[in-house]
Amino acid sequence: MIKFKFFYFFFLILFLLKPLEAKEPSELINEIVNEASIILSSSDPVESKIIRLNNIAELNVDINGIGMYTLGKYRKDLNEDQKIKYKKLFKSFFLKSFSSRLVDYSDPKINVVSEKKINDKYTIVNTILEATSKNPEIKIDWRIYTKNPERPLIRDLYIEGLSLARIHKEEFKSIIENNNGDINYLFKSLEEFIIK
Repeated sequence: MIKFKFFYFFFLILFLLKPLEAKEPSELINEIVNEASIILSSSDPVESKIIRLNNIAELNVDINGIGMYTLGKYRKDLNEDQKIKYKKLFKSFFLKSFSSRLVDYSDPKINVVSEKKINDKYTIVNTILEATSKNPEIKIDWRIYTKNPERPLIRDLYIEGLSLARIHKEEFKSIIENNNGDINYLFKSLEEFIIK
């Protein structure tokens, strides 16, 4: 079974995204955070919030791209049926891994500090998650795929310098390697997490 570490709750932040007009990445993140505050602090039932926020994530996060990256070298060995199955499982896993933490983060306060254009395809937006009485201040860097400025997509988050996509990649690699390279053990682990 997959062991999920404490900082998976930061995938919660990914659902804060909503379709917006093309703009600078830092402006985009500011609008995303403001919209999230409205959703998370509303009196809607948790189930309703999860549905709305999952829809937003599906439109604005490159879930398939992240999922294929996490497989590393093993993605080359998948046949078409396995690829379809994995994408479906990863999407469900990804959405559940942050939505299950909604109650703990009802109104995150995130401030944009700076942005840096890495190249024509990527921009990094540096933000700070404000400290609360329960949690310390945390540095969050958003990796935004900007090749198409009309449709920017989140490709990764770095929490205090740690890539969440890389964490998944290492975890998935460990599961596969500990089971003689059999991808079906990863499928089983994802299924167990999704149904519990």
